[in-house]
Amino acid sequence: MASRTGHTKLSFEVLRRNPIVEEDSFLHRTKSDPTTLPDRKKRKHRASKKKKKLLDPVDSVADSGDPNRENELPIVNGRACNGFGIDAMRYCGNGGSVVYEEASETSVCAVTAAPEVGSSFPKTVRGSMDGFNFGELRQRNVNSSSEDLVASVMGDDGEIGKGDDSVKASTVEVETPRKEPERSVLTKSETVESVDWKRIMEEDPNYVFTVDRSPVAYFLEEMYNGNSLRSTTTLGNETERERVYDTIFRLPWRCELLIDVGFFVCFDSFLSLLTIMPTRILMTIWRLLKTRQFKRLSTMELSDFGCFIIMSCGVVLLQRTDISLIYHMIRGQGTIKLYVVYNVLEIFDKLCQSFNGDVLQTSFHSAEGLASCPPENMRFWLWRFVCDQALAVVASIVHSFILLAQAITLSTCIVAHNNALLALLVSNNFAEIKGNVFKRYSRDNVHSLVYFDSVERFHISAFILFVLAQNILEAEGPWFESFLYNIFLVYVCEMVIDIIKHSFIAKFNDIKPIAYSEFLEDLCKQTLNLQTEGVKKNLTFVPLAPACVVIRVLTPVYAANLPQNPLPWKIFWILLFLTMTYVMLTSLKVLMGMCLQKHATWYINRCRRRKHHLHAD
Repeated sequence: MASRTGHTKLSFEVLRRNPIVEEDSFLHRTKSDPTTLPDRKKRKHRASKKKKKLLDPVDSVADSGDPNRENELPIVNGRACNGFGIDAMRYCGNGGSVVYEEASETSVCAVTAAPEVGSSFPKTVRGSMDGFNFGELRQRNVNSSSEDLVASVMGDDGEIGKGDDSVKASTVEVETPRKEPERSVLTKSETVESVDWKRIMEEDPNYVFTVDRSPVAYFLEEMYNGNSLRSTTTLGNETERERVYDTIFRLPWRCELLIDVGFFVCFDSFLSLLTIMPTRILMTIWRLLKTRQFKRLSTMELSDFGCFIIMSCGVVLLQRTDISLIYHMIRGQGTIKLYVVYNVLEIFDKLCQSFNGDVLQTSFHSAEGLASCPPENMRFWLWRFVCDQALAVVASIVHSFILLAQAITLSTCIVAHNNALLALLVSNNFAEIKGNVFKRYSRDNVHSLVYFDSVERFHISAFILFVLAQNILEAEGPWFESFLYNIFLVYVCEMVIDIIKHSFIAKFNDIKPIAYSEFLEDLCKQTLNLQTEGVKKNLTFVPLAPACVVIRVLTPVYAANLPQNPLPWKIFWILLFLTMTYVMLTSLKVLMGMCLQKHATWYINRCRRRKHHLHAD
């Protein structure tokens, strides 16, 4: 390997024997060469004025027969180059780019020129590589646009020319004609891979995509090319198959089971409001009358009295409402306006349900503070409890009127003979799918959405009870069969829409069917009054407004069936009907509560055994 020396000189005889070097060519020499520019500052000043100097390619520098060739190295741009640099300069004349990097830091020579498409590595470079131990030889393609091309060589440490013994860069620049049509112009964003691909496309015609085929050949190629839908579909795997069967079979069953259990939990809370709460109030009043001593009420007793006040105010105001007037006002509207009114009322129903739950929790908190506060703070907590109770009464009354108007609208659609019920179901249910399916949901949001569907299912049952009461009072002719058909249609549509909605919500949000089983486990823990991890996992249902509507609807039915007797007998029949209703509702409450607790205990134990088996495996 040639090494750099400060005593190397290039004779003028060698330059005279070189026929290719033209008059305008310029070779930079080392400091020891007498032909070097006398003033180095002038050369730097000239380089600052001229950004780039143009040189013609050099084919050879010294004659091969010169005996001093082994000791004297050609000087290019002030740097010493070995034989590989000379051969690389020949290759630059053909339009290539060669960068030579040695393993040692003694000598580096780089020559760069504009590449031409289809140029190959020259034999002279390959021949020079046989006799020398080169570190790395790389061929690069650089930009051949109208700008000049510059190649720089860096040492192993990434630094350029910090001393006499450090690695320096040598640049030979060749002017490229501007109007050369066969020379490709590369942008800075093009990588080496894209350049190689273009070269393959130009050299090998097999890589050129053509469509000059006959229709028969195209048809035969499509027939023997595999799946006919390969351009728009992909091959599935076991995971995709499981997703399909989850959407069709596993998730609908678990979703419907969860909604039904939530419905019965709401029904149990509704029965507790009509049976347990009046019993506890009567027991508290009896205790106060028996002892004749007024004691501070407990939190549960204050909460029971507050709920009784709310329900009584709602029933009294609804009793003064003319249902027939509202019924005829809604019935006089067009079919389109019916389902629009129903959708608006449904939206306000959900808003009031959520807000009333917060208001009732606030009222219970004030009741707890009033029951446990010291005597000096009694006045503050009393006023706070009264304010919260008044807010709860107003919110419950508004919710009661919304539910009553929604029940009247559904009754109008069922009684109408112009397919108003079908239009209502189609518009309402498919609007629900559109508003929920194509949105992003988290796991907690899906959990809350299932509980909203359970509450909605209970509200629909209350509306159907209102329709039944109206038919008992006002219907003429055979109406029961038509009523059963319409009710069956309403329930089936609601069930199918809920299944479709939750199936595709789970599919789009990647929620497994096992998540609905976990939701059901949380609901069973709530049924057994077990502490859950968060409030979002609890089913929030306030039965005050539905209870007001049901009592308002059933009161005319009881009044219509009272016998026409004197006042004492009427009171007797009223008490008899109330007792019979209370016994039936209490029996239903006990049966419902025991069944829910039995199911909750069985399901929680089943989930625990399954988790134990999974951990054991």
